[in-house]
Amino acid sequence: MGSGAAAGVANPRLRDRIWPVVVILLVLLVIWFVAAVGLNMPFQRDTYERGNKENVPFSQMVTDTLNQKRPVLPAPHQVITEIYETTVLKKVTSKRSLIFHSGITLSTTLLGFIMGTILGIVLAIGIVHNRALDKSLMPWIIASQTIPILAIAPMVIVVLNSVGIQGLLPKAFISTYLSFFPVAVGMVKGLRSPDTGHTDLMRTYNASPAQTLWKLRLPSAMPYLFTSMKVAIAISMVGAIVAELPTGAVAGLGARLLAGSYYGQTVQIWSALIMASLLAASLVGLVSLANHFVLKRMGMLA
Repeated sequence: MGSGAAAGVANPRLRDRIWPVVVILLVLLVIWFVAAVGLNMPFQRDTYERGNKENVPFSQMVTDTLNQKRPVLPAPHQVITEIYETTVLKKVTSKRSLIFHSGITLSTTLLGFIMGTILGIVLAIGIVHNRALDKSLMPWIIASQTIPILAIAPMVIVVLNSVGIQGLLPKAFISTYLSFFPVAVGMVKGLRSPDTGHTDLMRTYNASPAQTLWKLRLPSAMPYLFTSMKVAIAISMVGAIVAELPTGAVAGLGARLLAGSYYGQTVQIWSALIMASLLAASLVGLVSLANHFVLKRMGMLA
């Protein structure tokens, strides 16, 4: 009886979480199909005119419009077919495999995310414990994010290449540049989140700054850290893709986007974009699972 009641409670909660997502996805798909027809229809009419085809049924026109080889906006089924063909039907080691390109971008993303997270945490600890750093460093951290990443990425790549640093690391630095900011800001807020009464109590116990950090500030900052990491890992992938653009890379999702733009392969471009979004969503989901596990072990979740 108890397990049945628990299942009855769990199912409505599950439905409440899934159905809004499903409805939004369906609405987006409908909008996508309508937009594909609207944007690709003029070219299809011109094709009929050049082929002296008249009185083509509207249903046939829509079908042909949604199956063009190089559409302005690919239809969802074209993108899904391209993803299937370049993942399931291609060897992982093939240069045409999206899994191969995703692996290249993923390695850059993870390395940049790890370095950005460490850098953000270290900066936040320094800012919280040093008033001079708080007044001098924090404004520069904020100002650093006003520089367009498309402008700074080529300069970073060129400078690092000139000193012999090539390959994965220069691209990871771009991801680090983007991902450290949300972690630093979130951790500063998290490290300052304990109540004044708790910090006063630590002083009463004659705790050192290091003891206060490990026993009070860091545990209190964990929810802020994981929230920041969700943003950081997603933006780290953006940095990895952007870093691949000015390097003339032949591998990675950024290189896939460049190749598609060079040859007018819009289906290839959109399949790489969708793959990148799915990969980013998966990474955010993994961080969410780690968040739930850690906070539950710390007793912050029921």
